[in-house]
Amino acid sequence: MKILGISAYYHDAAAAILQDGNIVAAAQEERFTRKKHDASFPENAIRFCLDYSGIALDELDAIAFYDKPLLKFERLLETYYNFAPKGVRSFLRSMPIWAKEKLFLKSTLKKELKQFSSSKKLPTLLFPPHHVSHAASAFYPSAFEESAILTIDGVGEWATASISMGSGRTIKLLKELRFPHSLGLLYSAFTYFLGFRVNSGEYKLMGLAPYGNPSSPQVEEFVSIIENNLVSILPDGSIWLDQSYFDYATGLKMVNEEKWAQLFGFPARKPEAPLSADHCNLALAIQKVTEKIVLLMAKEAKRLTGSEHLCMAGGVALNCVANGKLLQSGIFKQIFIQPAAGDAGGALGAALAAYHLYFEKEREFGREADNMKGSYLGPEFSHLDIERTARKFGAIFEKVPEEELYHKVALTLNEGKVIGWFQGRMEFGPRALGNRSILGDARNPEMQKTLNLKIKYRESFRPFAPAVLSDDANEFFELPTQSPYMLLVDSIKEIRKKALPANYDALPLKQRLAVTRSDIPAVTHIDFSARIQTVHQETNERFHRLLKAFRALTGYSLLVNTSFNVRGEPIVCTPDDAFRCFLNTEMDYLVLGNYVFDKKDQKLSGIKPAEVEQYFELD
Repeated sequence: MKILGISAYYHDAAAAILQDGNIVAAAQEERFTRKKHDASFPENAIRFCLDYSGIALDELDAIAFYDKPLLKFERLLETYYNFAPKGVRSFLRSMPIWAKEKLFLKSTLKKELKQFSSSKKLPTLLFPPHHVSHAASAFYPSAFEESAILTIDGVGEWATASISMGSGRTIKLLKELRFPHSLGLLYSAFTYFLGFRVNSGEYKLMGLAPYGNPSSPQVEEFVSIIENNLVSILPDGSIWLDQSYFDYATGLKMVNEEKWAQLFGFPARKPEAPLSADHCNLALAIQKVTEKIVLLMAKEAKRLTGSEHLCMAGGVALNCVANGKLLQSGIFKQIFIQPAAGDAGGALGAALAAYHLYFEKEREFGREADNMKGSYLGPEFSHLDIERTARKFGAIFEKVPEEELYHKVALTLNEGKVIGWFQGRMEFGPRALGNRSILGDARNPEMQKTLNLKIKYRESFRPFAPAVLSDDANEFFELPTQSPYMLLVDSIKEIRKKALPANYDALPLKQRLAVTRSDIPAVTHIDFSARIQTVHQETNERFHRLLKAFRALTGYSLLVNTSFNVRGEPIVCTPDDAFRCFLNTEMDYLVLGNYVFDKKDQKLSGIKPAEVEQYFELD
């Protein structure tokens, strides 16, 4: 049985394809169009999935879309009616789009899909609910026969959070929270107020939170203000948001800026404006509130299901700090988080929901690991593709034998160089996991600054993640389990920490950044935490071999691993993308497969600026 899943028209459009329940391929549209969070019909992602699988559209048994558009339209109309006359401008702005495009989405999809079909008849179109797609994306690839499922995001059709029970091939909804009361939208409101872009900058807010001073009375004051004015939190994790402070339901922005400025004592931060202690402390406060709500929801999921296992999806499941706290709480013995937890993963979930719920196909059990294949589900490129890129750019390279490659790259990393590492199949989801990565030496105290300012061109406060051999993770981190998808945060080992100045928490942000906090400073966040990726030979042999080579040379089996892109750009997909990014930054080396490119060797005079220079919006 062959099923194609699609997500589109909101943000992070994607496609995924299954064959007999097995995940064959999946990719986001942004990687092909080079438009970050591209929401358009995923034409390129669909074409890749069909080509890679060798399946023609006419051979599909079904095509599944990740939500129910008519229910979304119902929510939109009912919301405007309930808030009337407020929101007239937003109503007049959105209605023509819905009337022209989204209300007749089934017809739109059929029209778009016909470009892939040689016949007039299309496969069955299915529309599982948004939160069912999220739940399916997490539960079915997990190794659990039964599990509680917690989905938390901004909003689907009506649901903003849901608790389900997964058992065998079935998923049963037990409880849900409904719009406009949403933890995801609450977090996005603070993302907006603190000057970051909604649906893109939430991870910046999470990274900024540790710069708040946990011993400052202001943090607790902000927490109290949030809980006493913006959100009421019930014991089961349900929340109620006072809509007089928010504008997302019917307005054109997230919050009532005037009321928020009065509430917190300072105005909304403008994008790119300097960060103050107020901003850092407010980020820490909303992170604390978010963690509290997630833990309460998890406890309710435990109470309702009695399961020892938890699966998570939805955009809030990408808050790896909250995930780490949930793991530490011991509420569940095992947790699996869908690596593409946002709307891109909805494409995969829609296909899985169709296979198991609509067609009633049973699951296969007995696996110790999940069935995501390390999330390496995107395109891969041959040595001929790499050589074609080299010829196109007139690039100078060295082709290194496989048995020499890892030691050579390890030597270069040990010298403090920054390397673009491009191997195998592209990752599905927002994290680079060692196939489209920029790598550096975690021991180098200047590496975080170098990567942020000279390679990624992004804010200096942004932390970087370590990739560590799975068997060696407990030498560096407190993490009690594996974390192959970089979705769990935990502390570094006490033995790794260095003493801090007595007035550390009171220092300005830039001065705290300059303090060396451990023997792996480039991946040690300001609060001694790290967002950890454990690297497994079974899913990524080449990256595993590189880490082993680095360990043999230095005694350290970990590296800085950040996504292969610059700020505002999607992760690179093709060798061409990688080479352009390499030339546009101060990266020292590029490794495409077994081909090594030294920046010093490249003769840029023969390359047209249009072939190299690209402008991407700030994220």
